[in-house]
Amino acid sequence: MSSANPTAGAGPALTAEIAARVEAFVREVVIPYERDPRRDHHDCPSDDLVAEMKQKARTAGVLTPHILEDGRHLSQRETAIVLQASGLSPLGPLALNTAAPDEGNMYLLGKVGSPEVRERFLRPLVEGRARSAFFMTEPAAEGGAGSDPSMMRTTCRLDGNHWVVNGRKAFITGADGAQVGILMAKSDEGACMFLVDLPDPSIRIERVPNTIDSSMPGGHAVVAIDNLRVPADQMLGQSGEGFRYAQMRLAPARLSHCMRWLGACVRANEIATDYACRRQAFGKTLIDHEGVGFMLADNLIDLRQAELMIDWCAGILDGGEPGGAESSMTKVAVSEALMRIADRCVQVMGGTGLSSDTIVEQVFREVRAFRIYDGPTEVHKWSLAKKIKRDWKGPEA
Repeated sequence: MSSANPTAGAGPALTAEIAARVEAFVREVVIPYERDPRRDHHDCPSDDLVAEMKQKARTAGVLTPHILEDGRHLSQRETAIVLQASGLSPLGPLALNTAAPDEGNMYLLGKVGSPEVRERFLRPLVEGRARSAFFMTEPAAEGGAGSDPSMMRTTCRLDGNHWVVNGRKAFITGADGAQVGILMAKSDEGACMFLVDLPDPSIRIERVPNTIDSSMPGGHAVVAIDNLRVPADQMLGQSGEGFRYAQMRLAPARLSHCMRWLGACVRANEIATDYACRRQAFGKTLIDHEGVGFMLADNLIDLRQAELMIDWCAGILDGGEPGGAESSMTKVAVSEALMRIADRCVQVMGGTGLSSDTIVEQVFREVRAFRIYDGPTEVHKWSLAKKIKRDWKGPEA
């Protein structure tokens, strides 16, 4: 399997054609699955439901649409167009294999993985035959890494030609049922990143807490790691380089979340608009009441601003810059805008917006969670404030 080049691109014509096929597939094939009862006890889509949708996407030629058959990765700007289309349903990213954490893990492995790593760990992900998990966050009650990864407590030590890993992880999306793991631990030299085959008896799922969101198979598990032995050649890079690889993954993955949830809010706004244009109250349709009409107008403004922020940040990444500050700004702006949009959609629809009669209620829950994962708004603002101070030159003499 050839390496996925994140900046190779496909060109505007091919990108538009891919996005159109993705949107048609989501609207015609995936959306009807939103009523499918196959869910686990955390209300997340079951693996057999996801497998069925993936097979239909495979047959339709839209599985993993952001990675071309020759291994080339769409540019970030092109990816934004395609992933927004995949996000029109909360099930869309699962069906099309553009969901987190797999999409971010594929990006990282395609960028830095050796030919052997790409064949063994990346190929099953790209082909939709495996799910993955990214093991970094740790239990807050134990003082572990969360928004501050430097607090990592999971350790690794070299023993012959293996590394031995011990620790606990928390909120590990998709760990329950994953086949590929990217695991972070700390050695004497610093952070390390490992590839692991799952399941492994040394990686034990303690519990999967109920969370506000319900779009990701396997939920967000708490995991215990007891004397896990990882072959030395399954470390990405060298001991102490783990944070560098994590940062390489972080900005694009953070931006991909924005892309997908923008698509979900586009759909929620479509539903709310349709409701407002049909529902009668006090002698006229809701859209003709200024309070409702203005909320939908504000939605259009926020949707366009979110789209432009995503495109701006994608351009920074396509230019070869790390994009840390830019992706922080975009994550804050987009997640807050999408929260306002989802909230207005619920408000416009009243009691119907609070019910599971449409996906508006779920989009509201998912976007609320999005304001936390990949860094809460406040952490990003704090990071940006530190950058402002670093860049400050002071008044000219």
